[in-house]
Amino acid sequence: MPDVRKWTAVPKRFVQRRRDPVVVQTLRSAGAATIAYVVALRLSPEPAPLTAPLTALLVVQVTLYATLTNGIRRVNSVVAGVLVAIAFSLLVGLTWWSLALLIVAALAVGRLVRVDEYVPEVAISAMLVLGVTAVGNTAWARVVETLIGAVVGLACNLVFAPPVWVGEAGESIEGLARRVRRLLLRLGEEAAGRVPWELAAERLHEARRLDHDIVEVDADLRQAEDSLRLNPRVREGLLHRVVLRTGLDTLEICTVVLRVLARTFTDLAKSRAPHPLFPPETGAAVERLLSEVGDAVVSFAVLVTTDLSVSAESAEARLTAELQTAANTRDKVALLLRAEAERDPRHWQLLGATLTEVNRIIDELDTEHRSRRLLEELDRVSREQRARLPRMSWVRERVGVPERLRRNRAGAGGRSGR
Repeated sequence: MPDVRKWTAVPKRFVQRRRDPVVVQTLRSAGAATIAYVVALRLSPEPAPLTAPLTALLVVQVTLYATLTNGIRRVNSVVAGVLVAIAFSLLVGLTWWSLALLIVAALAVGRLVRVDEYVPEVAISAMLVLGVTAVGNTAWARVVETLIGAVVGLACNLVFAPPVWVGEAGESIEGLARRVRRLLLRLGEEAAGRVPWELAAERLHEARRLDHDIVEVDADLRQAEDSLRLNPRVREGLLHRVVLRTGLDTLEICTVVLRVLARTFTDLAKSRAPHPLFPPETGAAVERLLSEVGDAVVSFAVLVTTDLSVSAESAEARLTAELQTAANTRDKVALLLRAEAERDPRHWQLLGATLTEVNRIIDELDTEHRSRRLLEELDRVSREQRARLPRMSWVRERVGVPERLRRNRAGAGGRSGR
């Protein structure tokens, strides 16, 4: 009898691949470039108007917000380059020294018109136009092709909305949380005496390397935030952006505290060498506490990247239960550490620092603390938007957007939406 699950898994993987943002973006870029080339063949005097598909390919970025900004800057860069080329062709023509002057002038003009990353495009356009004989026709053709490519790129993003990269950002946040959990588990094993104390410094280096992970996750989150701006497929994009951003901020604070905890363990290992960090009973309790805190970190990441649905409610309930369990274990560890400090007061500062740092992580993950932080950030962003765009704020208030946003914030608590 054939395995039905094997055949049903293939269409499921195919559908998931079709919905993959990378695949969607590739197809959108190829389609926009092809359409731009077909249109340019009819409107441009050039036999091979490749500037149009090139412009469309560059304009159709990963987000609609980036498409609008990049499209305008790219058109400006090409027009500026064409104007510089026309001026040089009328004055000096093409020689080795005029080419050098042309590049310098084009790059300087690109800085003046503020086309940002398209500054080299000004010089490229100027050289391409200056390098042909019929400068007037080529200049006009290049401007026409650039406008065609930009218009087609913008139209494709309006008709076929760009993919939303929230899922990828959520996976990055969850991956960071799991790396934090693994480090907490290693620190717990060290506390229980199952890892040589010499490896304490290596744990500190691992904690410091988490800073690089934060930078990578932040880049993914910025891309997700841009994909939510001006995207017709997304509702309440402000709420989604703020939830993800505040969630990453919390995890960043946890990584900083974790680095301090690793440093405390390193100092404690040096001062207690060659003995274990803690006595057997205390070490086992610390290991259990760090394991529970690590589970809570992962649950927090799942919570902030989960839809506003029953799944989010269950994720919040799981996080609350894990934090309560960790708090109970923390109280037991506090008694053991106090007794240890009374027996050997030389290390009371390091023992107290261990408890303080674990307390800080638990407090940062607390759902009530998260809700207050989320509401404060939403209010701050709303005030900035009202100050920057007062008329748009008046329109949103007239149509009832603030009331709907407040209802979402009240129901969101510590949760996120995609």
